[in-house]
Amino acid sequence: MLHHTKKEEEINHQKIIDQIRCLGLDMINEAKSGHPGIVLGAAPIIYSLYANHLRIDPKNPKYFNRDRFIMSAGHGAALLYATLYMAGFDLEIEDLKRFRQIDSKTPGHPEYNVTPGVDCTTGPLGQGFATAVGIAMAEANLRSRYNKSKTKLIDFNTYVLCSDGDLMEGISYEASSLAGTLKLNKLIVLYDSNNICLDGKTSDTFNDNVAMRFIAQGWNVMTVEDGESYELISEAIEEAKKSTDKPTLIEIKTTIGKYSALEGTNSVHGTPLTKEDLSNIKEKLGMRDISFAISQNTCDDFKLLINKRCKNLNEKFLDKIKRLKEQDQNELNYFMNDNKKIDFVDLIYEAPENKEEAPRDTSSKILNSIVKKYPYLIGGSADLFSSNKTYIEEGGNFTADNYLGKNIFYGVREHAMGAITNGFSLCGFKPYASTFLTFSDYLKPALRLTSLMNLSNIFIFTHDSISVGEDGPTHQPVEQLLDLRVLPNMDVFRPADANEVIGSYKTILEKEQGPSAIALSRNTLPILEYTKANEVENGGYILIDSMKKPDGIIISSGEELHQVIKATQILKTKGIDIRVVSMPNLNRFLKQDTEYIENILPVEIRKIVVETSPSYSWNSLIFNQKYIITQEDFGVCGKCEDIYKKFGFDAETLATKLEDLLK
Repeated sequence: MLHHTKKEEEINHQKIIDQIRCLGLDMINEAKSGHPGIVLGAAPIIYSLYANHLRIDPKNPKYFNRDRFIMSAGHGAALLYATLYMAGFDLEIEDLKRFRQIDSKTPGHPEYNVTPGVDCTTGPLGQGFATAVGIAMAEANLRSRYNKSKTKLIDFNTYVLCSDGDLMEGISYEASSLAGTLKLNKLIVLYDSNNICLDGKTSDTFNDNVAMRFIAQGWNVMTVEDGESYELISEAIEEAKKSTDKPTLIEIKTTIGKYSALEGTNSVHGTPLTKEDLSNIKEKLGMRDISFAISQNTCDDFKLLINKRCKNLNEKFLDKIKRLKEQDQNELNYFMNDNKKIDFVDLIYEAPENKEEAPRDTSSKILNSIVKKYPYLIGGSADLFSSNKTYIEEGGNFTADNYLGKNIFYGVREHAMGAITNGFSLCGFKPYASTFLTFSDYLKPALRLTSLMNLSNIFIFTHDSISVGEDGPTHQPVEQLLDLRVLPNMDVFRPADANEVIGSYKTILEKEQGPSAIALSRNTLPILEYTKANEVENGGYILIDSMKKPDGIIISSGEELHQVIKATQILKTKGIDIRVVSMPNLNRFLKQDTEYIENILPVEIRKIVVETSPSYSWNSLIFNQKYIITQEDFGVCGKCEDIYKKFGFDAETLATKLEDLLK
C-alpha cells in the first residue's frame, strides 16, 4: 500500500538511487564482507531498469510472463537485494541485516528459490550471461507457440547485468555467438564497464574491443558514456527494446566504488569500506549516517513507478490464458508449475530381430517416440547429433527462422550448452543436452548450478567408457562418472542394455523435479532377457541369481555387466555359483531401505564390484579395496576388445580375478 500519491515528474530519482547505494553498503558493513564497488558504481543501471522497464510483479515474483533479470555479476548481490527490498518484494530490513548469514534470504551471491525476485543462481562469472541466452531462447519458443493472431501472450524480455569478468570467461563468448546466430532480439545485456577487475586494471589482462567483438557476433551495440546518468541508461534500454533481429549489448561506462575514497581502484571491489569512508559517502549523497535508515517516501516513489507500469500484469496474463484452448491451457500450466513429471506412456519401441542394440540407439528410439508429443521437451547436441543419436526426426531445427524446432544445434559449445539448458529449465521446460561423457568436463560449472537449483534437466552422455576404443584416452571417460555421482541432487543412470535404457528414461521422465544424467555405451550390446526396466527406479536389482546360497555377489553397471555375465558363466563350469546384481543407478540404490539393500546384498556374502571407473564410487558398499575391480588409470588407443584385455575387463581375465577373490 502506497502512503501517498505523487506525480512521476515530482519523484527524486537520484535520491532513490542513492538510497539503494546506502542500503547495499550497510548490508556489506553489517556482514563485514561483500563487494561495495559494484553497489556504488552500478546502482544507476539497476535503478533505471527496475524503475522504467522491467515488467514484474513484486507480489507475484514468479509471474510467468515477467521480464527476467539475471545478475550475472553475482558479486553485486547486495545491490540486487537492496533494489528488490525497495521495489516491494518479500524482503524485510531484518533480511538485509542478515546478508551473508546462514539460512538467510540474502546469501552472498544470488540464489534461485531463496530470494524472492531472483531468477537464477549466479556467482561463477559467465554462467548468468549464458543462462540468460537459454532464457531468451525459451521465450522465443514459447512466443512462437502461443502468440496466435493478435494475442501477445508471451513476450518477456531477458536482461543481464554483466561485468568485465563475465566477458573474460570463455562461456560468454560461446553463448553470445549462438545468441547472435539465433537473432535473439529480446535479450538485452547491460555491461558494467569500469576498467577494473579484482587484481587490478583490466588493461593488464583484457584489452578486447568488446563492441567490435559483439558486432562481429551479430549484436547491436550501444555505449552510454556517463554511467551516472539514469536517463541516458534508460534511453539506451528503450532503444534496445526496439530491436527486431539482434540481441543488444549496452556498454555503460561506470566508476567502480563511486564516491568512495577508493573509487576507481581494485581495492574497492571486494573489501568492506571503513566506517569513515562509509560516513563520508553518505554525507556526499545527502543521506543520514544511520545504518539501514530508510526513507519511506523514497521506497513509495520507487514502488509507484513500478506499479504504474506493471499494475495487474499477472491478472491480465491469467485472464488471457483462460481464453485459450484447453490443450494450450494444460501445456502452459505445466510450464508454470514446479511438477515436471511426464507420464511415460504410449512408448513406441521395436527391438532389433537379432536382439542386439547399442544403448545410444535405444535412447534415440525413445527420444523420437516421446519428444515430439510434448512441447516442454526440447534439446540438442554439441555438434554430435550423429554420435549421440539425439536428433529428433521430423522435429524441425531450432533456428532464427524456426524457434519451434525441437533440435538445438549448439555447435562445439559444451560450456554454453549446459548453461543454456539451465535457462530453458528456468522457463518451465524439461530440456535435454548431449555430448560425449568425457566432455561432461566442459559442462561442469553449469552441471553444478543445475544441481544447486535442482532443475529438471536431462543430460545424455554417450561413449561412456574406455570401450570407446580407437579414439584413445582423450575420448575415453574414466573419472567423469564419479564426478557426476558426487554432485548433490544429480540422478545418474548407467544402463546395461535396451531394457535398462527404457527403465532409465521412464524414471527420469516421471520424476517431479531434479536433474538427471544418463551414460550410454556407443557399442552394440545384447538385449538381455533378464534385465528389468521397472527395477531401474530402485537403482539396483538381482539380474541373475544362484541356484543355492551364492558363493559371491558381483555388482556391475553398463557395458561391463555383459563382461561379468560371461565371466560368471565360465565360473559356473567350475562349480562356482554367482549372484549378479545390476546397478544402473548407485545413488538410488543407496537410498533404498535397509531391508531392500540387505535382500539384494546380504551382509554375510562376499561382494565384488566391476566397473571401468574409479573405485571411490563404491566405497559405501565395499569396504575392502581389493574387492573393487575398477579403472584407476587413463585408457589407451586401440580396439575395444584389446583395451578390455589390457586392463583386465575381458571375460577370461575377469573370471580368473573373481575366482581368486572368492577362494
